Amino acid sequence: MRIAWATIVSTAVIILMAGCTTTTGSDMVAQSAGIPTGFIDKTLEVDGETRRFVVYVPREYDPSREWPLILFLHGAGERGDDGLKQTEVGLGRAVRLNADRWPAIIVMPQCPEGVWWDKALPHVLVALEQTLAEYSIDSKRVYLTGISMGGYATWIFGAQQPDRFAALMPVCGGGDPGDAQALAAVPIWAFHGAKDDVVLPSESIRMVEAVREAGGKVEYTEFEDAGHNSWDDAYADRKASRWLFNQSR
Repeated sequence: MRIAWATIVSTAVIILMAGCTTTTGSDMVAQSAGIPTGFIDKTLEVDGETRRFVVYVPREYDPSREWPLILFLHGAGERGDDGLKQTEVGLGRAVRLNADRWPAIIVMPQCPEGVWWDKALPHVLVALEQTLAEYSIDSKRVYLTGISMGGYATWIFGAQQPDRFAALMPVCGGGDPGDAQALAAVPIWAFHGAKDDVVLPSESIRMVEAVREAGGKVEYTEFEDAGHNSWDDAYADRKASRWLFNQSR
């Protein structure tokens, strides 16, 4: 389902200041210039509904310079309203294991139970805009990645807003090959597990082939021994994080 991005962004800007911030003591790792770092609990409000999300702030965060930003979209199993599950699988876990590889502000919204990311796009955009306003971000280095359901959303949202993201990293997700022309404007590295029986590798492959045919720059890695949780391999790949941070609009 296509959603008018400009309309949602306008709504996000209007309600941007509705969010508030709290810190998670167990995840608090340091203070930099008086700014909390680590995994920080946040809230946002859309149409009177309050939602929780998390922003990861590196220990070394310094507001005097601009930082890259990663928008991470979780899979179906992390949906809910606790504001936490989306940090425990995928990129959040990778950061906890190797924080030095992810020197970026990371936005981790949570999709409500029973819906897909297209229905939660207003929440995603408010979380993103709120974070862009609160932290010192390099607007030319804003990235989008997601796993499974979030992998699908990465292909879909990336096509809807090719000028916003410097690179896409979809993991075990698929999309609409009809979006290939729009996606060809953005560097992409897609990942999948060869033994994935939840989302078949063919879902990634057909998107990769379509984007290549459209003249896009897209890489594809298939992990021979991985099943559906190929995100563990993808986010543990040092080459992948280096590649991501080397992309700029």
